[in-house]
Amino acid sequence: MIATRLAAYYGVIFFVIGIMLPFWPLWMQSRGLSPEDIGVIMGIGMLMKVPVNPVIAEYADRTGTRRGPLIVLSVFATMAFSTFWLANGFWPILAVTMAFFVFWSPLMPLTETLTMHYGTAGKLDYGRVRLWGSLTFIAAAWGGGWLLTGRSEDLIYWIILGGALAVVISAVLLPNARLTASENHISFAPILRVLKDRTFLWFIVATGLIQTSHIIYYAFGTIHWQKVGHSKAVIGWLWAEGVIAEVLLFMWGDKIVKRVGATHLIALAGLAGLIRWWGTGVTDGLPALLFLQILHGATFGAAHLGAIHFIAQRMEASVSATSQSVYAAAVSGIGFSLASLVSGHMYATQGGAAYLPMAVMAGLGGVIAFQLRRR
Repeated sequence: MIATRLAAYYGVIFFVIGIMLPFWPLWMQSRGLSPEDIGVIMGIGMLMKVPVNPVIAEYADRTGTRRGPLIVLSVFATMAFSTFWLANGFWPILAVTMAFFVFWSPLMPLTETLTMHYGTAGKLDYGRVRLWGSLTFIAAAWGGGWLLTGRSEDLIYWIILGGALAVVISAVLLPNARLTASENHISFAPILRVLKDRTFLWFIVATGLIQTSHIIYYAFGTIHWQKVGHSKAVIGWLWAEGVIAEVLLFMWGDKIVKRVGATHLIALAGLAGLIRWWGTGVTDGLPALLFLQILHGATFGAAHLGAIHFIAQRMEASVSATSQSVYAAAVSGIGFSLASLVSGHMYATQGGAAYLPMAVMAGLGGVIAFQLRRR
């Protein structure tokens, strides 16, 4: 029952992400925003993780609570998102984006620590629970592409809003676990403990480079594929196909980590990223893209799975939420925001060739991850 409730929460969160990642740039474009505008807005939105996530996580670690903050954050995130309907132009959309990500960003790190709490206790298999998020992402991306073909981009807004309401309901149904609270009640003490771990900081650099290499894909993949002639239905399938490969990895995730090791799994993700982004940068042909999208199971899935297990194995339970949130704030906060700020200009000037620097980033992250095992 615990695994079912957590799987449901992952499911509704990734349903929202499965519509937002592929199609939200199209909604912003329909409101008159340029590629440079979209890159800046996405970058600043992701930057909200940096000040917010560690503060929320520090509270969660000091109190040992997870469900209460998840309910409150889900409610306010939905309320913030609803105001997008009134936003037109760069500044209003930027303001609403910042408000939304303040409440949305901490959800995933808190959920990950709650799931890993039960996983390390032997009550569930993390990969088997997490894959339900990937499955709903597939349904959202594939079904969304089919549903949106020939329809107004405003439908994207309504689908995401409905998904956000489902996140609120699912948060209320989460198990009310009391995790080990941090013994040090000094404010920000858990954050300082995490930041003193130099190996953990190198781990952030490695995973940051690999995950941030996805920024052109996330911000402009749909826009670019539509520009070169692929339909929304085909684009939705390309997004879904990548996550299918991710699901297959998560199905045997724990066994793979035990056999390969968390750091080596991250290193393999970097190698896969080098191949994937180089290929995506030199061709727009559908047969090649169908092959390259399979590598998403490695470039994102292996990197994420390796990261979650690395944190669970290395960091104490009393700083688990802080460790997850520092990781999320650094990688998908600072890393993604800085990359997103320049991604709009890169895509506007280079088109598909903007993927090539991403290949270099992923490869460098893989090299650093390979060295982590020695540390």
